[in-house]
Amino acid sequence: MWARVDGRRSFELGTADEMRTGLNQLVLSGRKTASTGLLAVYTEEAEGVEYPGETLALLDKDGAGVALIEVTGVTLKPFAEVTWDHVEAEGEGHASVREWRAGHRRYWDRLGTPVDDRTMVVCVGFRLIEGSGTHR
Repeated sequence: MWARVDGRRSFELGTADEMRTGLNQLVLSGRKTASTGLLAVYTEEAEGVEYPGETLALLDKDGAGVALIEVTGVTLKPFAEVTWDHVEAEGEGHASVREWRAGHRRYWDRLGTPVDDRTMVVCVGFRLIEGSGTHR
C-alpha cells in the first residue's frame, strides 16, 4: 500500500534519490504534467489506479509532501502504444517516442522489472494545484 498524506494517496516519481528531485522540479515548474507506471506495480501494492479528479500528494525523496496534484486523465495501454502527446506531457525532453521507450526500458530494467511492447502501463495526466508557482 502506498503512503497517505493528510488522507490523500501519495504520488512518487522515479527512484527516491536525485532522480525524484529532478522530476519533482519539472512538476513544480509546470513542464511535467504526466507520468507512466507499470500496471503490475499497482497490483503488487494492492492499489487502485488513479482516477480523474483525484488529488494526490507529490512526495520528495524523503517521503515528505512537496505539492498537490490533481489527476486529469488515466489511460491503460500496452507499452508500445504510448503516444507522443503523453511523452511530451512527461516534460523530460525526449525527442521521440522511440527515445522515450528506450529510456523507460533502461529505467525499469535497472529496477528488475523489464518491459516489452505488450507490458501494460498506466499513463497518468495531472495538473499542479498547490506547490511552487501556484496560489492557494
